[in-house]
Amino acid sequence: MFRTRAVPRADAISPGWYATSCALTRRAAAVLGGTMIRRLLLIPIVLTLLAAWPAAAQKQKQAPLKDDPKNDTPLIQPTDEQAVDTAITEMLGAWQIGDVNMLRKYFADNVLVVSGMWEPPVMGLDKYIQAYQRQRERVRGPQITRSNTFIRVNGNVAWAVYQWTFIGEVDGQPAGYHGHTTLVFEKHDGKWLIITNHTSYANPPPTPTSSTPAPSAQPPAKP
Repeated sequence: MFRTRAVPRADAISPGWYATSCALTRRAAAVLGGTMIRRLLLIPIVLTLLAAWPAAAQKQKQAPLKDDPKNDTPLIQPTDEQAVDTAITEMLGAWQIGDVNMLRKYFADNVLVVSGMWEPPVMGLDKYIQAYQRQRERVRGPQITRSNTFIRVNGNVAWAVYQWTFIGEVDGQPAGYHGHTTLVFEKHDGKWLIITNHTSYANPPPTPTSSTPAPSAQPPAKP
């Protein structure tokens, strides 16, 4: 007779080994789960830091522009001749648009103004502004063109001469004039101010229309 013997099954697992495996599994799950949770909690923090970093970097770049007073200074300083030429351009612009406050910025308080008309010179900025306002009220749509400008600088004093052409309406009539102007500047606190202004009139150029100016129309205050 043949004897039969029980053979252990290959998939049979001892209770002790099974318990140990379960314990290791639970521990791994706990460790991995904790690690995953910590990683998930770090995501919002990382995203916040990434979002704030460009703004902080931009702020650091802009801070020197705000705090450094040197940034208000042009990289290339204009020469005295260029500064005088700019002052003439801006002064004529203020004259044309009738901006008294802007016009004042280019004249010294003790300025001497000699117009092209037969009248005494005007002494002082306030008196010149009063004369300018009286004349400017008679003028409409003025256009002033400057040409042939020559500038000479000697220390804190500068001279400028130029030719000008005026076209507009005076007392409601089309008018046109041209002439010469000589300006003497003096430098105060780094700014060129006009201390003498002498203007002379030449023959008027053709007017923009076929009408001729009224004989009674006088030239406006010096451009």
